[in-house]
Amino acid sequence: MKLLITGGAGFIGCNSADYFLGKGHEVSVLDNLSRAGTDKNLEWLQKRHPSVKFIKADVRTDQAVLDEEVSKADAVLHLAAQVAVTTSVTNPREDFDINALGTFNVLEAVRKSDNKPSLIYSSTNKVYGKMEELEVLEGEKRYKYKDIEGVDEKQNLDFHSPYGCSKGAADQYVLDYARIYDLKTVVLRQSCIYGTRQFGIEDQGWVAWFIIATSLGTPLKIYGNGKQVRDVLYIEDLVRCFEMVFDKIDKTSGNAYNIGGGPNNSLSLLELISQIESLHGREIEHSFHDWRPGDQPVFICDINKARNDFGWEPKVSPEEGVKKLFNWVQENKELFQ
Repeated sequence: MKLLITGGAGFIGCNSADYFLGKGHEVSVLDNLSRAGTDKNLEWLQKRHPSVKFIKADVRTDQAVLDEEVSKADAVLHLAAQVAVTTSVTNPREDFDINALGTFNVLEAVRKSDNKPSLIYSSTNKVYGKMEELEVLEGEKRYKYKDIEGVDEKQNLDFHSPYGCSKGAADQYVLDYARIYDLKTVVLRQSCIYGTRQFGIEDQGWVAWFIIATSLGTPLKIYGNGKQVRDVLYIEDLVRCFEMVFDKIDKTSGNAYNIGGGPNNSLSLLELISQIESLHGREIEHSFHDWRPGDQPVFICDINKARNDFGWEPKVSPEEGVKKLFNWVQENKELFQ
């Protein structure tokens, strides 16, 4: 398979490229290297796989490059994105240009191509908004849904924050291009993804950020009461999901799937802090601050549609995954200095 990965030097992108290259596929990585850590990820990837092709380009502006690269591909993994809600609030135009316009440009490259490659779009649970109609119960260290175990794809879309709007608009374009133009496009509404080579920051990538910050001696700021819960998915499980979606594209095309750890793989912020304290063997300094706009007290995916349609489910538990990421950060502290 000839695979094009946009945002291929990012956390998810470089792990995906590494996996597919390891399987013998021909992989091209397209990235503008604007995000912190992408240059380091690209260097790591090129050392492991000298055959990887790198294209420095921007999905917002380099349509001719997109057209050319897409025309050579059997499949496109579209990961290029602005990824933080807080950044979208302070700079909504850039957020729109990257997430909505950038995705539109990629779709147009696919539509205009002769080969019509399959496409997976990396969407987000934020397209569901705050889901205030779902009753939530508060426990000692976590929130939980009262009446359901997880959110399925029938949940109403309710774009909240510029980020939710830009990702949600792109989400709907990807689905509609399958309907209107008969393209093989799939939307994955991802929950919290974490793992090695993730340069998490305070605004995005909270599992990695908590581990990085505590390893560097940076006090943690908790926005809200720390009982917020997310289903967490280790990167290896997500990349395996990508492969299975492509393998079953005749079944998955035109569909949106909620992809996360599911009800059996969830963590609250407070529970993650406790786990990291055990790994460090000491207490972690942290303080509490106001809630962030649009923050969901709970988001847990119902992953049954993915399980039924293409046989996927997570294999890596939060305990195992957090320990793997913790050990990687300890061994690579120089990357975060």
